[in-house]
Amino acid sequence: MTQDLPRPVALEGASNLRDLGGWQVSDGRRLRFGVLYRSATLAQLTPRDVAAVAALRLRTICDLRGVAEAARHPSRLPEGAERVSLPIEPTVGASLADLMRREQSTGEDVVALLRRAYLDYGTRFIAAYRGLFDLLLDPRRHALLFHCSAGKDRTGLGAALVLTALGATRQTVLADYVATDRLWRRDYALPDGTPKPLAEALYGTHPALLEAALDAAIEAHGGSLPVFLEQGLGLDAPRLAQLRDLLLE
Repeated sequence: MTQDLPRPVALEGASNLRDLGGWQVSDGRRLRFGVLYRSATLAQLTPRDVAAVAALRLRTICDLRGVAEAARHPSRLPEGAERVSLPIEPTVGASLADLMRREQSTGEDVVALLRRAYLDYGTRFIAAYRGLFDLLLDPRRHALLFHCSAGKDRTGLGAALVLTALGATRQTVLADYVATDRLWRRDYALPDGTPKPLAEALYGTHPALLEAALDAAIEAHGGSLPVFLEQGLGLDAPRLAQLRDLLLE
C-alpha cells in the first residue's frame, strides 16, 4: 500500500495537494484518510478547483505563509472552510537576492541558506506548529489542510512533525517529504535569469535539511522526543493519546 502513497488531489490551478492518510505508524495503525491534507498555495484555484476542494469537506485551512506573502496572494477558499493564519515568515529573502546577483553562486550556497531557514522553522517558529496541533486536537476542525507557498519546506516540516508525533518512522517521514518532487509542478516563479543550479536547489527537496530541523527541534528540548512533544508542541501524554485516536484508524 505504501507505494501508492501519498494520494494526490489533482487540480488545475494548484499542485502538491495530497491526503496524508495511509501512512503507517509504529503501533501498526495508519493515518485516517479524509482528515488531514497538505498543499502548496491555494491562491490560483480555478472555479473547478474550488469545487474539488469543497468536496474534501474542509473546515480549517491553516496558512503557514508569512503575513506579506499571504496578503499578496490571498487564498481562494471553498464555502465553509475557515482560514487560520499561522505565519512562519521567510527568513532568507535578502541573502537569496544577494546570491542571485553573484555570478559565482552555486546550488550549495542555496542549500546553506535553506539550512538556516529550516533550523529557524524548527526552533524560532515552533509556536506556529504548536498552533497547528491545537487545531488538530479539535475534531470540529476536521478535515484540516495546511499549506505554505510551495507546500515543500514549511509545510514539509509541519507534516514531518505530525507524522513523528503519531509514531511514524523517520523513513516514512522522509517518504512523505520527498513526494513533493513528483507532485509539485514548480509553479512558484523565480526571478528571470535565475541560474539553473540555483533554481534546482530552490525547487528541490532536501531530506538532510528536514532531518536537521527535526533534530534541532528535539535537541532544543534536551534531546528528548517526549520532552519536545510536550514542551515544544504542547502534546503531553493525554493530548498525544487524544491526537492519535483522532487521526489514526
